[in-house]
Amino acid sequence: MTSRRAAISLIAIGLSAIGLSVLASIGSASALDYPTRPVRFVVGYPPGGATDILARLINNIGTESVVKAEPDGYTVLLINPANYINTSLYTNLKFNFVRDIAPIASFNRVPNVMTVNKDVPATTVAEFIAYVKANPGKVNMASSGNGTSVHLSGEMFMAMTGVKMQHVPYRGAAPATTDLLGGQVQVIFDNMPSIIQHIRAGSLRALGVTTAERSAQLPDVPTIAETVPGYEARCSAWARRRIRRRRSSRS
Repeated sequence: MTSRRAAISLIAIGLSAIGLSVLASIGSASALDYPTRPVRFVVGYPPGGATDILARLINNIGTESVVKAEPDGYTVLLINPANYINTSLYTNLKFNFVRDIAPIASFNRVPNVMTVNKDVPATTVAEFIAYVKANPGKVNMASSGNGTSVHLSGEMFMAMTGVKMQHVPYRGAAPATTDLLGGQVQVIFDNMPSIIQHIRAGSLRALGVTTAERSAQLPDVPTIAETVPGYEARCSAWARRRIRRRRSSRS
């Protein structure tokens, strides 16, 4: 098993290789004496999905543990849009995400990819819309969980096109992809890193990317916006840290 120190070194090398850096204000620590011990990354997502690939971005449990950590710059939280969405889905969170966690840097933004299994006859977004309308109640849309960018990308697609699909949430992208391959579900708007290997292998078919421009990784796949004007969605990864803030006696 890779050590924590080695893993952090690999992440740092990878970020440097693609010209990205994460910068943090570390209070009284100078640039020369930080870090003096391993930085702790808290991971709360299941293995196999895009979130895991991008250093396993954090859910509510991970966020709470970071909020409780010392605000010394040694605990870094990697997040995606689900962390913001969760604040509107859960009423009993033990933290205020905006108040308790400070942003450091956005270091990765990826498209989601509208992807279908090989049994779906549609080869374009327009054909898929027609297929869903011709088969009411028969198309299941997988996601990596309620409130994820994968889920909301699909919901926005339904809202903008008028098609109706049954949402099937999974505990992560990996089990969702397994059922997509097996035909239990027909479509997913998955983050590109976790689905692209299946698209390139030909086991799944990409119909469109959710960004406004085509992706260099899938240059032959059109944007959904080319068929559904105004459609755009993407997944972003941020690094955030616990902040030191003077609390009042009022909650």
